Amino acid sequence: MANIKSAKKRIQITKRQSEENLAHRTKAKTFVKKANVALLSKEPDQIALSVKEATKVLDTVARKGVIHPNKAARLKSRLAKKVNALTASV
Repeated sequence: MANIKSAKKRIQITKRQSEENLAHRTKAKTFVKKANVALLSKEPDQIALSVKEATKVLDTVARKGVIHPNKAARLKSRLAKKVNALTASV
């Protein structure tokens, strides 16, 4: 355990930030999963909406520094790839 006052404060701050980051990370994963489920339903309106929401959340999480920007780009790219494959087959 830290003895110095500033170290104790940093421990509290780090704990709070970790909890916030976990919440953001969980939200991003949830929206990506929802988009993938929407892709399975093959309803164009639902797909467009869920992919748009997932993209927005991924951009926000990457901007906040919770996940790496390249990871957000990779996840968005995979979603877009699935959407394009689905629309090309229809």
